[in-house]
Amino acid sequence: MAFAVTSSSAIHSSFEQTKVAEFGGIQSFDRSHLSSSAVNFSRRRCVVKPLNAEPKRNDSIVPSAATLFPPEMVEKVEEQDFEKLAKELENASPLEIMDKALDKFGNDIAIAFSGAEDVALIEYAHLTGRPFRVFSLDTGRLNPETYKFFDEVEKHYGIPIEYMFPDAVEVQALVRSKGLFSFYEDGHQECCRVRKVRPLRRALKGLRAWITGQRKDQSPGTRSEIPVVQVDPVFEGLDGGIGSLVKWNPVANVKGNDIWNFLRVLNVPVNSLHAKGYISIGCEPCTRPVLPGQHEREGRWWWEDAKAKECGLHKGNIKDENLNGNGNGSVHANGTAAHADLFNTKSVVNLSRPGIENLLKLENREEPWLVVLYAPWCRFCQAMESSYVDLAEQLAGYGVKVAKFRADGEEKAFAQRELQLGSFPTLLLFPKHSSRPVKYPSEKRDIDSLLAFVNALQ
Repeated sequence: MAFAVTSSSAIHSSFEQTKVAEFGGIQSFDRSHLSSSAVNFSRRRCVVKPLNAEPKRNDSIVPSAATLFPPEMVEKVEEQDFEKLAKELENASPLEIMDKALDKFGNDIAIAFSGAEDVALIEYAHLTGRPFRVFSLDTGRLNPETYKFFDEVEKHYGIPIEYMFPDAVEVQALVRSKGLFSFYEDGHQECCRVRKVRPLRRALKGLRAWITGQRKDQSPGTRSEIPVVQVDPVFEGLDGGIGSLVKWNPVANVKGNDIWNFLRVLNVPVNSLHAKGYISIGCEPCTRPVLPGQHEREGRWWWEDAKAKECGLHKGNIKDENLNGNGNGSVHANGTAAHADLFNTKSVVNLSRPGIENLLKLENREEPWLVVLYAPWCRFCQAMESSYVDLAEQLAGYGVKVAKFRADGEEKAFAQRELQLGSFPTLLLFPKHSSRPVKYPSEKRDIDSLLAFVNALQ
């Protein structure tokens, strides 16, 4: 696939005097403060392990691994300890980290742009005054607003975005065999693998490093420990093999609100979907707006568990216990995470497995029951704790029982089979004169919305 070199035209030799105001974790930057160990990439490459340098290639062509020819010249390449470098850059500003990445890898590195607030990465690259490249994955199912935003970014920065597309034969086979919306029934992983992961793999085969907009505060259980730079644990780069690709995360330590302060102050163009309540933006069928107080990733794949909200592009973030369905953090022998329990108040009844089974069997109850199916490690459950407790206290004198049932670990299969559990938290109302519970269909978990649900059905 053809990759064109792009450069920033707005920042010239006066860069040394350019300053960026501090926004939370975003510090001012002066290139003269960089370590003298930064490598001039035109003289020697810096990779994970000693590799043979390839001969100079045409910058407009990125060969696939299968078509590389043996190098005519052999050069010893410096080995870089990226764990050590990550520690050295832990307190560095995103601009300094971006400059370091572009300096080390030159034309062999590119920014992965999704069409969301990761446009900040392009602005940082622009501010360094160095040439930079940007690529994006066009899955064929993005929002129209995202396509318009891509065009706006290209014109604003004067750069071509290098688009990667899924294999048409694979997409055709998937849709013909399983339909257009199979991900609602059996999970998003298969569709993401065809439309996103494999195109990304092809793009990265032409690079030695890539730059992502991952932040530690973005996704519960999968991104809380990402470093600012790392050896990519999943994908391979131009030279092939494990350790041949480096992954840079310049905004790993930056909070979401600081990113938005940065975008506003520097007048950076943003996707118009953000003004409609979208924060994390992906494909149109799998993305929706979130409400104030909801976590940004709650708008992605909302029918699945919070801890599964990765499409595969950053699969290396997912720990073994998450892949096995055991939760986040330290894990007990029964497969449940060691987190403080939630909804601890006299107004909320703690149901055991026999207790909720009895509730299911009753056809005529003396009073309606509202039950939350939860997991203590789930950030979305944690976020609604105060509103649910307040609701329970308000309903205490109105003949409605409010309860909780921990539905992770060994109880998860039962909850999925008998209690309509899709993702955490799930809210169920057991009416007085109906044996079947009614599942709360909305993501609005404020007190007024929950009260309206209870009053409509009790």
